[in-house]
Parts: sequence; C-alpha cells; structure tokens
Amino acid sequence: MADEIRAEMVANVWKITTEVGAEVSEGDTLVILESMKMEIPVIAESDGTISQIAVNEGDVVQEGDLIAVIG
Repeated sequence: MADEIRAEMVANVWKITTEVGAEVSEGDTLVILESMKMEIPVIAESDGTISQIAVNEGDVVQEGDLIAVIG
C-alpha cells in the first residue's frame, strides 16, 4: 500500500534529498521545506521505495499538497 507524504503547511521546497527509486527508511529526510526562514524536514513515515516525487526545488506547496509517494 502506498504512503502519501503531504505538506503540513504553506512553504517553499528548498531541497529534495531523495530520488525516485531510492530505498528509504522510516525517519529519513525526503525534502526540506523553508518557511519564514526556518528549514522544515519532511520525513518518511514508513520504510519503502520512493515511487513518485511530486514537487521540484523552488516550488511553493500549500497545506495538503502531495510531496512524495512511498510504495
């Protein structure tokens, strides 16, 4: 079952630290968001393989936007 990782706030995508096909473990940082000069890591909530990254560096995400999918 796929695990969708979604934005919890409005923020800029500062850095993507993984890629499609990468194996990740629960707690790994997938993306770093920036909001009000604070860096907010977006972490994997389960073990698996990244099947989709739905954002690019420099994008602005809204609360609830899809960031990545772990398959």
